[in-house]
This record gives sequence, C-alpha cells and structure tokens, in this order.
Amino acid sequence: MMAANELSSHAILQDSSMGKTCENIIVLLGGFETRTGEQWLVFRNDGIKSGADYAMAAGVATQKGISVGAWDFWDRFEKAEVLQRRHAFIRKLLAGAFTGLSFMHARGQLHQSLGPASVILNTMEERNISMVLPRLRDLAFAVDVSNETLFRGADPKFGALSDNLWRRAAAAGARTIFERKAFGIADDIFSGGLLLAYIVFASLSVPGSVDAPSLQRLLETTFRLDLTATREWEEAVKFLDLDNKAGWELLQVSEVMLNPDYRQRPIADAVLCHRFMTG
Repeated sequence: MMAANELSSHAILQDSSMGKTCENIIVLLGGFETRTGEQWLVFRNDGIKSGADYAMAAGVATQKGISVGAWDFWDRFEKAEVLQRRHAFIRKLLAGAFTGLSFMHARGQLHQSLGPASVILNTMEERNISMVLPRLRDLAFAVDVSNETLFRGADPKFGALSDNLWRRAAAAGARTIFERKAFGIADDIFSGGLLLAYIVFASLSVPGSVDAPSLQRLLETTFRLDLTATREWEEAVKFLDLDNKAGWELLQVSEVMLNPDYRQRPIADAVLCHRFMTG
C-alpha cells in the first residue's frame, strides 16, 4: 500500500500537464510488482547521501576544522572560510528541501515524513556548492489534500495513512475541510522547523551532542537559554546569531515554524524568503 501511495504522489508531482516539475523532488522512473506481491519503485540515481549523512560528516569536519569532502592542509588555518562554506551548504540544503515542500503543497500534497533522511544529496562536497542539488524523497506517507480529493472525501485505499493526521487536526480545532488542509500544511512546516534545527546543530556541533528527539524537546521547552550555555554547540549558536540573530528569529517557538498554534506557522514560501535562508 505504501509503494502504491508513493507512486500516486509522484505521478501527481511529475505530471507535466499540471505545469512545471520541480528539480527538488526525486525523480520516479516507475514501479513494478513481483509475483510474490512485493511492490518496488525505481528512482533515478541522483545520489545516495542524505541530509542526515551530511550533518554527521559536517559535525566531524567542524570538530577537525576541515571541509566536508575534498579539503587541504590550509583548511586548518582558514577556519572562517571553511565555516562560511559550511553555512552556505546548509542554507542550500534547507532551501532545496523547502522549495520541494512548497512545490508539493502547491499541488495539494503533504509530505508527512520530512526529516534529515528524507533529503537526498547528489554531492556533499562543500568546495563545489554550485553543484549541490537537494531533493525530497520518502513520499510513502504523503497525503493528498487537493481540493478535488477533500471535497469528494478521502480515498479509502490511503485513508489509514492519514488517520493520525486528521485526529491531531481535530484535537487542534481544525474541523472544516479548509482548516484540515491548513493544519496538514502547518504540520509539514513544523517538521521543517525541526529539520532546520537538526541540520544546523548537528552540522556545527561536537559529534554526538545532538539527537533529533532531545533537540525537539529542547526547542519546545527551554530553547535558547540552554543552547547558548552549551559550549558544544558554540558554532551553531554563532551561525544562528548571524544577520542580527536571523536564525533564532526563524526558529523561535512562540513566533514561527515551531509555534504550538498551527495557524501562526508560515507557509514554505515565506520560509524561503526569510532573511536567514537568503543569507
């Protein structure tokens, strides 16, 4: 069922009759079912490394004072330049992820599984940032919230995958069709906020000092007070402090992506236009 759901979502996103396709969505070439009933999907090979892989490699590189990928002896004496490249790579990774998410939302599709592992990279070379092209994958839990689907009722084949989403929507006070759709989009944005936080902190912190569940708890509770007091996260804090604390502004729980009130969260396009993302 999940393979069929992903196939359906990709078919909608790659339908040229609906307008342009998006280079930040992984390309599905087709699918097939074996004689034993196993369902397989075939994607174009646009890379095997994920955002999670990059964050892990970048954390190690930050500790060593070198670049991810090709590096040379002088990296150790040019710490500022190495970090500038890392900052640029992080912004490009995140911009690609939110561009793909914006494209999905514009076509009535929710990702519902957004995280570091769901962003695929064609390269992790920080010295060759012009070639970096992040793409979203893992659409097995995608939910169709197009107006056509919502007005005619959920497709029974895929309804079980979205049951939890609609239960949470009802608990948050979203009961009409349009409120449910808005909640689903905001739910993806919340995951995007956690993705942004994890990529930034894992890439610029001591390896092993950041994990997604602990970071989420911290972001939802004490947030900045604890972060600035932890030397292991010093470079991440400095990055968020750039441009008059633009990163903190984007992440702030009470104001933007991680706002407990789904109605107050921005759409993906607004995130892309934020001064933190534009650098």
